[in-house]
Amino acid sequence: MVRVIGIGELLWDALAVEAGIAPEAVTHWTKQVGGAPANVVWGLNRLGTSAALLGCVGTDAAGQELLHRYRAAGFEMTGMQSHPTAPTREVYVARTEMGDRTFGGFGDRNPADFADAQLDGNQFPLALFQAADVLVLGTIALAYPTSRAALWRALDLADQYHLRIVLDVNWRPMFWPDPTAAPELIAELWPRVDFVKLAQEEAHLFFNTTNPAAIAEYLDSVEGVMVTQGGEGAIAYCLSENVGQVDPFAVPVVDTTGAGDGFVAGFVHQLCAQGVTSLGDPDKAKAIVTYAAAVGALTTQKLGAIAALPTANDVQTFLHRHH
Repeated sequence: MVRVIGIGELLWDALAVEAGIAPEAVTHWTKQVGGAPANVVWGLNRLGTSAALLGCVGTDAAGQELLHRYRAAGFEMTGMQSHPTAPTREVYVARTEMGDRTFGGFGDRNPADFADAQLDGNQFPLALFQAADVLVLGTIALAYPTSRAALWRALDLADQYHLRIVLDVNWRPMFWPDPTAAPELIAELWPRVDFVKLAQEEAHLFFNTTNPAAIAEYLDSVEGVMVTQGGEGAIAYCLSENVGQVDPFAVPVVDTTGAGDGFVAGFVHQLCAQGVTSLGDPDKAKAIVTYAAAVGALTTQKLGAIAALPTANDVQTFLHRHH
């Protein structure tokens, strides 16, 4: 039974094989399955929590290969759509010597041209929402009118079937034809979600503070806020009024692509395993964030997000070794 639904972009990350050079100087790229919600869904399934994606690819070879990868991995496929004319998105990602990523764009195409911008909410299978416990989303789908309507449809269905809603802001201005429209559209999400994960720079941008308790108080209706620093500092959280910090794990970093998605997958996996009421216990709340941090750290140790996403056994071994 599917317990978690992810909604949003499913794409190819074209990752620079050579690190430490500008995107225009890269000569070798390797393609990896990508897209933040797709990474979260893949991560959840690998950890042992059944998850399905509501996503759209093209009927081109690139899109059909993505669907083949998901089908071969045994994922629930009823939420996958194919658009007859729009191509599957590919995003170029360069890496610094330290493994940090920089996005290099979509080649010569407009960001609105791709199949994921055409995700159709009218095609969503109700059975997924009837069975699920959690909906996970980002903000990129808000950038395009059709996928924006689909996102609101998913939120309405989540409310109807009493799903918890987890938002990873995942602010990526390069995906927006008009980035100035983003703050107002993203602000419409705040009253609709139960948990919010923000990178430190996103917290500054949207709330002018990195204090998760202050953000939770401002949003009022949320059950939790987590603010991450990409491995550069402590993860701060306010979960069911329990406030705390978790230091990031020091690991050799190959590629940070998908580390935040791994963190979200770890958090949602624990939320499903232990229940929302566990967040009322300060020790359990900290343990859940620590688990999520471990998943995020492990995700940085190989090139590409999907390849590095750990199993539950991997995480337990890692936590045992680091405590």
